[in-house]
Amino acid sequence: MSPSEPGKPALLYLEDHTVFHGRSVGLSGTSGGEICFNTGMTGYQEIFTDPSYFGQIMVTASTHIGNYGTKGSEDESAQLQIAGLVCRQFSQIHSRPSASEGLLERFAREGKVAIDGIDTRAVVRHIRDKGAMNALITTEISDPEALKDRIASVPSMEGLELSSRVSTSTTYEIGSADAPLRVAALDYGVKKAILDNLAERGCRIKVFPMHTPLEELLSFDPHGIFLSNGPGDPAAMTQNIDQVRAIAESGLPVFGICLGHQLLSLSQGLQTEKMHNGHRGINHPVLNLESGLGEITSQNHGFVVTASSLEGRDDIVLTHKHLNDHSVAGIRIKERPVFSVQFHPEASPGPHDSRYLFDAFCGYMKNENKK
Repeated sequence: MSPSEPGKPALLYLEDHTVFHGRSVGLSGTSGGEICFNTGMTGYQEIFTDPSYFGQIMVTASTHIGNYGTKGSEDESAQLQIAGLVCRQFSQIHSRPSASEGLLERFAREGKVAIDGIDTRAVVRHIRDKGAMNALITTEISDPEALKDRIASVPSMEGLELSSRVSTSTTYEIGSADAPLRVAALDYGVKKAILDNLAERGCRIKVFPMHTPLEELLSFDPHGIFLSNGPGDPAAMTQNIDQVRAIAESGLPVFGICLGHQLLSLSQGLQTEKMHNGHRGINHPVLNLESGLGEITSQNHGFVVTASSLEGRDDIVLTHKHLNDHSVAGIRIKERPVFSVQFHPEASPGPHDSRYLFDAFCGYMKNENKK
């Protein structure tokens, strides 16, 4: 990414031809992807490095971005995953003594475009009203026809498989070699904090590429199988849906998060659909229908399991629902130790209300091991 003068005119151009005028933060370029917004007031580094955001233009609702820099230990993956950033005010300096690098330097090093000076409240209202759509951010293009041509080349998120762009290509292990529980994790775009939560609970986790067959997972002799989060349209992942169906029938405990939840649901004959503008933030209210307790959760998804496809399914229990729109937020397969949630219980960033789900998974694995 080539440097440019901070304050140089920049544009946010939406698929419906709406234009928002801003300025360059000092990085010249053009980037496209589906636009989304996150309402979290902190945790921008974890958000920007979350593989579930791969290929998306991020709008941050928090006013100041970059003010506390970045710190390597807080990455959720090895690199920035967003396609670009739109914010109200990008801080050129940071004030946290423990920071290892400024956000501007990080964006420049990884070739990401960022623009600020945008009325992000207006952008968020527009997306809420009109729905998610593709967008461009640019410090280079101003001609309307050129913008139309460029945005036409950005693929629609619906029908798009993206996990293969972020999944590991080789297996690796997390946790102590003599941990009492072994977990085979399928990586569709897994976050580091999820693996850390399992390791903290006495799990040795072997992370496998997304297309790994069940036989290879079983060669690790796992006590359970984990299905990770990730980007893209789950309905486009037909090979993985078949793979997860076999996993759910293996008899082992299975836990899915976000995309893993959607793939598990599709493998059981449920359906998914693209949301109007998705759930992305760290304060989403969810009701646990089995305990009766409310939970504040961290969420990041643009697709959801349809509630109508659960109707008449006596073999599947709806365990969690989103209290803002009553969408499906968790399921459990009856008479099997198999369950999943739409939200991110590791909450990086976010509240820790739902971390009990990792304990529940470990409990299933311990019970099955006793048998």
